Amino acid sequence: MNHKVFRFMKVYIKAFLVKILYVVFGSLVGAVTLYIFLLTSRPDLNPWQTVYLDEEFTAEKQAEIVSFDDYLKLEDKLFLQLSSDVYSKSSVLPRNKLNRFQDGSLSDPLSYAKNWNRSFVMKPEQPRGGVLLLHGLSDSPYSIKTLAEALYRNGYFVLGLRMPGNGTAPSGLVHASWQDMAAAVKIAAKHVSSQLENQQPLIILGYSMGAAQAVNYALDAIEDKNIRPADALVLISPAIGVSAVAALAVWQSRLSSIPGLEKLAWSSIGPEYDPFKYNSFAVNAGDQMYRLTQTIDSKLSTLQSRKGTGEFPRTLALISLVDATVSTHAVVSHLFDKLDNAGNEFAVFDINRREVFTPFLKDDPIVDYRAMLKRKQLNFDLTLYTNKSVSSDSVVAHKWNQSDGHQTIEQTEMVWPAYVYSLSHIALPFPPTDSLYGSVPEHEEGLHIGLLVTKGEKGIFNISASNMLRLRYNPFYSHMQQKIIGFIKDMPAK
Repeated sequence: MNHKVFRFMKVYIKAFLVKILYVVFGSLVGAVTLYIFLLTSRPDLNPWQTVYLDEEFTAEKQAEIVSFDDYLKLEDKLFLQLSSDVYSKSSVLPRNKLNRFQDGSLSDPLSYAKNWNRSFVMKPEQPRGGVLLLHGLSDSPYSIKTLAEALYRNGYFVLGLRMPGNGTAPSGLVHASWQDMAAAVKIAAKHVSSQLENQQPLIILGYSMGAAQAVNYALDAIEDKNIRPADALVLISPAIGVSAVAALAVWQSRLSSIPGLEKLAWSSIGPEYDPFKYNSFAVNAGDQMYRLTQTIDSKLSTLQSRKGTGEFPRTLALISLVDATVSTHAVVSHLFDKLDNAGNEFAVFDINRREVFTPFLKDDPIVDYRAMLKRKQLNFDLTLYTNKSVSSDSVVAHKWNQSDGHQTIEQTEMVWPAYVYSLSHIALPFPPTDSLYGSVPEHEEGLHIGLLVTKGEKGIFNISASNMLRLRYNPFYSHMQQKIIGFIKDMPAK
């Protein structure tokens, strides 16, 4: 009897488990189907999201593109192709005043005195050093032009590189790899180095993904003696750590190759109203960013185990405490904590701690940093910019010295603007006077995205409310610029 009961229970449990598996599998298939349906029901793709620009630089073209002059000549061909394959096709679409790919629109980058989507060089008569500037992902050299101009005025040879996949059409990032960008960085760094005398420093300044590329270059230069090492790095909103969810992006990207599922290549499909930054974001871009951060982690670990990181260039990182794009904590845990070189500094802009804002916080982002400050000693200098008090808009600088743990509080000229509760990932490189993103544009004519802070009914604009609310300029830009230039000028003599 017991044997029969056992057999019955065994059959019953097996049948039950099979049903559970069918339910789980069916639910999974249903969820994936719904997800694909929602993604494919988004707006139709336009020429700038489907075109393949084969005149773009890739790592495979290094044999023929060996100098920066070669790179610029190829870039000329690329922008001619962009004109013929995108702008000419856009002319048959309904006219839109805010389409960067329609000639004469408010967003047309060619309507500006200079097309800042292109690589640029600024050369003083007698340079005191050289700076290579690297923009962010889906971005363009426009994001680093103000810093470039300031460095040029201070006597530095400046090269602002347009990295592959960026500055042309959003589809560029469907195809570009982080290796393509890294190869372009090496060509540009070699050119900057060729403009310098032996004792003059080479500095690489990177914003967001450009900061990650700067770190990757520095690590490669330690291992490869054919590459000129950087003497210093400046990292703004550095993309050193990103969400692990990005690792899944590759599967969505691969599904997009199936006819009818082309929209799966996109994390977001938006109107292209910004002349110098994509609003549509390719899934591949997130995947490449994740792969680059993983590569940096691997290279750092290998270097630590072999000979240490003492040869890494002195580094200044500047970041907002809150950042919806990258992990602020990872800059410390994945980079600064692994460096044993001298002269590094980490500068953090806190949120506005006025008591009118803090009751609305979900979680206070300062928690991770309080844990860091409990250490007996840091291996880098730390500066935290924060309110003088909860009733004051004035900002002070809390400084921790790495050598002895000494702490000081210094007054600054910085003051929080009314209604601004934090900086943002995209705000740091732009001054309030930036004509496109600033709060007080220096030029009256043209497009002023930074002024688009309005109140009214939802759903009437083709720009999302979250994008309008996100701060586009840095109210503390002047202080940040002074700090960067001071850090670069303070290079130790060779």
